[in-house]
Amino acid sequence: MTSVIAAVDDLMFSSKISTTARQLGIELGFARSPDEVLVQARAKKPTLLIFDLNSKTLDPIGTIAAIKADAELASIPMLGFVSHVDSGVIAAARAAGIDEVLARSAFTARLAEILTTG
Repeated sequence: MTSVIAAVDDLMFSSKISTTARQLGIELGFARSPDEVLVQARAKKPTLLIFDLNSKTLDPIGTIAAIKADAELASIPMLGFVSHVDSGVIAAARAAGIDEVLARSAFTARLAEILTTG
């Protein structure tokens, strides 16, 4: 079964992800802190981790780097969404090891596909 963990604290995006996952029958969990992302990733071995790269509270760049540095978690696919004008955050996420970065609009448009294909 497809399972996704979303490190997202924006209510609009949380709602969109939750609604779409429910419609597709995908198991979804939200992590509200960097430590919670790591704990849930170890426990659930998700098929995808989603990060709001613009989050001020979830330390997405540091969390991505920690996941990539952990042999047990490094192979979990990670996708982040970001404001398309935030090139510094995009570069930092790629340097930390994220697998894919999408603009917020592209993420929203492709959400069902993203959740079903991991």
